[in-house]
Amino acid sequence: MFRDYHYALSKQLGQQTGFKQIKFRIKSKIFLLDASTISLCLSLFDWAKYKTKKEAYDIPLIKGSVIVAGRFYNDFSLLNVWDSTGVFFVIRYKINIKFETIKERELSENRHPQLLKDEIIELIGTASKKKYPKRLRRVAIWDEKNAQIIEVITNHMAWCTNRISDLYKSCWAIEIFFRDIKQLLHIKSFIGTSQNAVMIQIWTALITILILKYFKKTAKYNWYLFNLVAFLKINLFVKIELQKWLDKPFLKKEKPPNIAVQGGSF
Repeated sequence: MFRDYHYALSKQLGQQTGFKQIKFRIKSKIFLLDASTISLCLSLFDWAKYKTKKEAYDIPLIKGSVIVAGRFYNDFSLLNVWDSTGVFFVIRYKINIKFETIKERELSENRHPQLLKDEIIELIGTASKKKYPKRLRRVAIWDEKNAQIIEVITNHMAWCTNRISDLYKSCWAIEIFFRDIKQLLHIKSFIGTSQNAVMIQIWTALITILILKYFKKTAKYNWYLFNLVAFLKINLFVKIELQKWLDKPFLKKEKPPNIAVQGGSF
């Protein structure tokens, strides 16, 4: 129920909360992976299964589908499994990998301005080349907001660089969303111990962050999300008109007029 409510709310408030739906001309499914983990005590949560390997190995692979993920999934054995199954991937790679440039591709004139490089590479590290012996495509993207270069690898050689950039940008949105949940809602402990209770708490956290982003987007005051959460906590039990307070949080309230009470002279 909480999951369905979140999706219904997201559909209704999506445009106002800043979550833009990006449409790709790709018929296959696109999976955006985020490596968010929550620690559980097995003595209390006996239904939680402990695994030493990445959960990505357990993802049902659909031939022709696309997986977009961050550095956590830069595992060449895993990427080789995906590639061998006919799955395409766009992964942010670790800066310490060793590779050799086979061919530098010419960037098209209609490319996004933040695209810096497009090239075909081969891994030259002994261990990594054994895990992934095939060629890869490396694309460098300038992240203006954080003033850094984002470098991704993909096994799809035919896509235009704009499509690769847009795919990874959609993954950034997921990472930012989970970062906000971690920093603002602090899910460090659970009220209940059953799987249903834990899932309810997680889904209500997702609903909460969605509503907070809606408040931020629709308010006339330029709120930072962290400040909005802090001020809402302070005013949680204060009777206020919410939209007016969101628009003008520091507006001084007028004192009520003095009303003469009959019989006050006695």
